[in-house]
Amino acid sequence: MTEKATLEAVLGRLGRALDSLEAAVNRRLDSDQKLASLEDELQRLGEDRSRLAQSLDDAEARSSRLEDANREVSQRLVAAMESIRGVLDGNGPGQPR
Repeated sequence: MTEKATLEAVLGRLGRALDSLEAAVNRRLDSDQKLASLEDELQRLGEDRSRLAQSLDDAEARSSRLEDANREVSQRLVAAMESIRGVLDGNGPGQPR
């Protein structure tokens, strides 16, 4: 091989190597961008999860308070019905009003 042919072959290999390197760098940059995007999405999902967890906690606390209030109202209604029944039973037929 002549010196010129050898130089052309070396330059050809160098050009292909540089093209491969450029393609690898571009793939890496794309991967880094995708990774950054996924990390951002993961952070947003974590924030959404935290908000949803707080909302669920608030809803459970409200539900518990409503259950307590419902239980108290039910007890008061039973007591009122018993009082009314007692009054009505005390003023049954033949009883003065």
